[in-house]
Amino acid sequence: MLRGVWFLAAWAMIGAGTATAQAADQGATEAVYTRARVVSVDRESGSSGERLFVRLKLLPRAKIPFATQTFRVVDASLLAGISEGAWVRFQARRMDGENTLTAIHIADECKRFEPCN
Repeated sequence: MLRGVWFLAAWAMIGAGTATAQAADQGATEAVYTRARVVSVDRESGSSGERLFVRLKLLPRAKIPFATQTFRVVDASLLAGISEGAWVRFQARRMDGENTLTAIHIADECKRFEPCN
């Protein structure tokens, strides 16, 4: 079982590296957005001050392993006008060891078995 898990992890890393290399070769500057539905927006108080998080339920075709993911929101103004249950298109990246939301926009609902734009 362990050998199979290692193989899958290695295969995923190779695939990610290949996709990154292809994007770099093509000079890709186009932003890639993922579709999701806002599940909740939470504020967390801690020793480093108050932090804002958003939980997003991703579409199954997003090719991301978990259906619902939590993203840290550095700029609270990104969520202005976005309520729980809203359909969104978003961008995120890994910053300071956390998934961090970098852009988010309201989008039309994706109907099941219909293409999304």
